[in-house]
Amino acid sequence: MAGQAGLFDLQDRYAELSKSGDPLERLSLVVDFEVFRPTLKAALGRKDRSKGGRPPLDAVMMFQILVLQALYGLSDEQAE
Repeated sequence: MAGQAGLFDLQDRYAELSKSGDPLERLSLVVDFEVFRPTLKAALGRKDRSKGGRPPLDAVMMFQILVLQALYGLSDEQAE
């Protein structure tokens, strides 16, 4: 089954990232990103989802990505 991810591939990838010094893990030790959640929630002003639709991505996670992009000079494609 070449090309298909195995059951533990993602878990193994996360373990590799942690061993090599994942920048997001190091940053999370220094910065409490949850402090920004109320401000992000107010700034985004997301609409009522009672009509359905795709759930939005977590605002704090997206903020973390923006911080990493700024710190390391990454493009959107590189951040993915």
